[in-house]
Amino acid sequence: YTLIYYVYFFLLLEKKGIIKRTPFVSCVFRESCILPCSFQGGTDVVIHWTQVTAGDLHVHSFYHNQDQLAYQVQRFRDRTSLFKDQISRGNASLQLTGVKVQDQGRYKCHTSVIRGNKDSLINLKVDVDLQQVENRITCSSEGIYPEPELTWSTSPPSNLNLQHKTTKQKTEQLLYNIRSYLILSDSDLGYSCTVSTRRNRKRATLWRLCEYYLSVEFGSGAAEKPVQTDNLLFCFLLLLVLRTITVMTTLFTCMKMDT
Repeated sequence: YTLIYYVYFFLLLEKKGIIKRTPFVSCVFRESCILPCSFQGGTDVVIHWTQVTAGDLHVHSFYHNQDQLAYQVQRFRDRTSLFKDQISRGNASLQLTGVKVQDQGRYKCHTSVIRGNKDSLINLKVDVDLQQVENRITCSSEGIYPEPELTWSTSPPSNLNLQHKTTKQKTEQLLYNIRSYLILSDSDLGYSCTVSTRRNRKRATLWRLCEYYLSVEFGSGAAEKPVQTDNLLFCFLLLLVLRTITVMTTLFTCMKMDT
């Protein structure tokens, strides 16, 4: 009951806006991605996009009715754009093309009009792909630098011997692709795949009981996906309820045998 109380209390605080979580978008490596940002709209609009986790790097700026890219970081050159026909209506979303692993992290969208200013935060992440076919899970990630390592673990921790095979491939761009296969041995556990470098790490977890994929990314400033966190809490509660039912059933059976 204590766990249920704390979960309910946390979700209530979040619903009332006392606790706020930074939203995020999940992007595909080398594809285009849109970072959403909205404001009240108006005239004399000023928009500044910065990558906060990399030290407030200038990603894209717009004012005086045109793009202002003099201070844009070289890594973002020719890869960013705004929806200019929608800016006056309050759309400051940024389109980023050719997504790179280095693009991961927290971004800030600053908008300013005559009526006031607004700052919005959003996290960008490049997914670790986790798939299950029968009793085998495949974990893969592409376009990584420097050379990554891949490890498997269970939730909760266990002493299982996790049988897996991992392969790495170095691309012509000197990036790394990594893939690993794991044979499942316990249906009640969550299986986590972690891809890490000396700069950051990414983890994906498969909760078989809930039949739902959960991805959480760690590193400099990265945050959890809000919807996934709620489902993770749901999975824990569901596990707790099922375990309680199992224990109660066992106790009831033992009591009947004693009588």
